[in-house]
Amino acid sequence: MNSIGTFFGVLLVSWLLQSIPVFSQVNNAKPLRVGIAGLVHGHVGWVFDSHKRGDIQIIGIAEADAELADRYIKKYNLPKSLVYSDLNTMLDKTKPEAITAFNSIFNHLAVVQACAPRGIHVMVEKPLAVSLEHARQMEALAKKHNIHLLTNYETTWYGSNHKAYDLVHTDKAIGSIRKMVVHDGHQGPKEIGVGPEFLAWLTDPVQNGGGALIDFGCYGANLITWLMQEQRPISVTAVTQQLKPDIYPKVDDEATILVTYPGAQGIIQGSWNWPYGRKDMEVYGQTGAVTTIDNTKMQLRLKPDEPAQAYQAPARPAPYDDPFRYLTAVVGGKIKPVHDLSSLPNNMIVVEILDAARQSAKTGKTIYLDPQKTK
Repeated sequence: MNSIGTFFGVLLVSWLLQSIPVFSQVNNAKPLRVGIAGLVHGHVGWVFDSHKRGDIQIIGIAEADAELADRYIKKYNLPKSLVYSDLNTMLDKTKPEAITAFNSIFNHLAVVQACAPRGIHVMVEKPLAVSLEHARQMEALAKKHNIHLLTNYETTWYGSNHKAYDLVHTDKAIGSIRKMVVHDGHQGPKEIGVGPEFLAWLTDPVQNGGGALIDFGCYGANLITWLMQEQRPISVTAVTQQLKPDIYPKVDDEATILVTYPGAQGIIQGSWNWPYGRKDMEVYGQTGAVTTIDNTKMQLRLKPDEPAQAYQAPARPAPYDDPFRYLTAVVGGKIKPVHDLSSLPNNMIVVEILDAARQSAKTGKTIYLDPQKTK
């Protein structure tokens, strides 16, 4: 072999030797090591299903209610050794890469206080925090200790919502946004039969921060903030009611929130009084409208003189189709959650809207947000 052939031969062998660890690492990638903080949120089954599929590995569960923990351990055929009565003990013993919080909204702050100094990333179930005061403490901790702090909503993974966003911002198909109307809710948590541990804090004004206003108002605040590309609204006006005080004596069960922007308006309707479950929205532009019906079904009326057309939105590609695949990608550095629905900047504004809405409903006044305040 001549010198040129020898050179390229050595170069090829060197490249192959260097590539073997890379190929091996990709092919044998281990699932994200995840801990669960609390089991009292009715959406917690989501994380167990993800573990079952092999998307993540549950390595610890912090839950003080031994009976509740045992119920989930039996249901998903998991070892009892996963369960710890205290979050800090679980973190020290298992050293997870990330924590998913399925406790009350009030206790999200305590989770971040425990995880951030240990460098453990956190994803909470919606909304981010029970109050703006809690949210600001959580944001400060996340930034100080350089962790990801994400918020999960069911509607984040709807193909219809992303198609609506693309039609507005990428395709410019309906002109500038003028009005957004978001409907979320169901017949009521008790009426649909949520578990007693979920119902107890969901209807507690301290642990949840309110009723339907928080439980379902957060979806609309999240989507509208995203559609408005993280603009803070000028003002927030809210009206809440107790249509079923015999069932929900401590919190509202009906809420309407009006948010205003320069040139646009958003209406958020969160309710425990719908005759059926719904998570849908309408986006009206200068020249057309987009309506989402569920996670895939849509109606498009892109020109004023044309009838509405049914449209089936494509499913989201992995890892943008599932909260735990997404969390894995974020922790692994494959996704930077800067301007998306789960991001901290978006959800800080969400909590600011909910805080102002709660204040507005209590006082009967429109709350004007400080335009000088940074996001």
